[in-house]
Amino acid sequence: MLSGPIARATLQTSVALGLRLVVQAATLLLVARLLGSADYGRFAGVAALAAILGTLATFGTHTLLLAEVARADVRDSEIFPFAVTTTLLSGALLFVVFMLLVSTVLGSVPVAPQVLVCIGAAELVLQPLLSLPSAVHQGGDRIVASQLLTTLPLFLRLASAVLVWLLQPADPLSWYAGGYLFAAALAVLAGIRSLGAKWPRIADWRLPSRAELARAAGYAVLNLTAMGPAELDKTLALKLLPTSAAGIYSAGARAFGALTLPVIAMMLAAMPRLFREGASADGRSARLLRWIFFSALSYSIVLMGLLWWAAPLIESLFGARFSGMTLTIRWLTFALPGIGLRIAAGSALMSLGAPWMRVLFESAGLSVLLVAALALGRQSAAGMPIALGLSETTMAILGWWLVSHALARAAQGAIAAALPE
Repeated sequence: MLSGPIARATLQTSVALGLRLVVQAATLLLVARLLGSADYGRFAGVAALAAILGTLATFGTHTLLLAEVARADVRDSEIFPFAVTTTLLSGALLFVVFMLLVSTVLGSVPVAPQVLVCIGAAELVLQPLLSLPSAVHQGGDRIVASQLLTTLPLFLRLASAVLVWLLQPADPLSWYAGGYLFAAALAVLAGIRSLGAKWPRIADWRLPSRAELARAAGYAVLNLTAMGPAELDKTLALKLLPTSAAGIYSAGARAFGALTLPVIAMMLAAMPRLFREGASADGRSARLLRWIFFSALSYSIVLMGLLWWAAPLIESLFGARFSGMTLTIRWLTFALPGIGLRIAAGSALMSLGAPWMRVLFESAGLSVLLVAALALGRQSAAGMPIALGLSETTMAILGWWLVSHALARAAQGAIAAALPE
C-alpha cells in the first residue's frame, strides 16, 4: 500500500481539499432544496455547458503565466498583458457561442434569459479572469493566497444561496443566478486587488502573437478534455431527460462525484515524485504506479458499497422533490471505479510527459458518453448512469493502457541515455 511521505501528503491534501468540498456540498444541498429538481436540472445543465466552454476562455494563457512567474518576477511578465486581453476577448466570444448553443441545442428547455446571462458571464468571463491572479500567486509559491482566491467564489455562492433561502423569492433560480454572477465579480475584484500594482495597466494590454497563441493552445485543449468528463453528462441529461429527472440525475452525480477526493489528493501528493522519477529505468515509477492503480481501484470499490447503502439517506437530505434519487445513485455507483482510475491515469500521463495521450483517452471517453447517452438516455432511469459508466470505464481502460505504453517508452529512453556512447 501507499505509505510514508505520499500517504502523509495524501492525508494533508485531503484535509485541505475537504474544507473546500464541504462548502461545495453545503451549496449543492441548499441550492437543490431551494430550487427543486426541475429548476436544479435547468441550472446544472446550463452551468455545466458554460463551465466546459469556460475552460477555453483563457486559451491556456493562465498556465503559461504560472510557469513564467515561477521563473521570474511578475512585473517583468511578457505573458500577463496578453493573457488579460485574450481572456476577455475569448470569454466574450464564448459567451455568444454559449447563448447560441443554449438556444439551438437546448432550445426546448425553458430557461429565463437573465439566468443564462448571469451564468454565462460568470463562467465564461469572470471565472477565467480570476484564474490569472490565482496563477500568479501559485507561480510565486503563495499557495495559500492562490487557494483562497479559487475558494472565494464558492463561499460567496454559498452566502448568496443562504440569502435566497432566507428571502424565499417567487423566482429563486433567477435570484440565485444573480448571486452567482455577483460572487464571481467580487472574487475577481479581490483577485485584482491582491496583486496591486502587479496587475497590468490597461495601457500595457496587448493582443498575443500567432506564436504565443500556438504555444498556449495545447494547454487550452488539455483544460477542455479534463473538464469534459465531469460536466458534459449534466448538459446531456438536461437535453435528453425531463427537467425534473435531469435535476435528480445531476444532483446525484454531484453528490457522489465529490467523494473521489482521496484519489485526487493521492495524485496531487504523488505527482512531484512521479515527475522526478518519470524517466527512471530502475522500475521505481512502475512500482509506484501499480500501487496507485490498486489504491484507486480499492478505494472506489469500497466507496461503491458505502454509497449503495447510504443512497436512501442521501435522498432524504435532498427532500421530497428529489424522490427517486436512491435508484439513480445506486446506478451511478457502477461508474466509480472508472472515475477513480481515470483521474489517476490522467495525472500519471501528465507526470510521464505524455499530455496528448491524456487528451486522446479523455476525448475517446467523451465520444462514448455522447453516443451512449443518445442511445440510452431516454430509455429508462438507468440510461444516463449507464452511459456515464461506459464512458468512465472506457477512459480508465484506455488511460491505463497508455500509461503502461508511456512508462515503457520513458524507461527505454532512460536506458538509452545511460548507455555509453
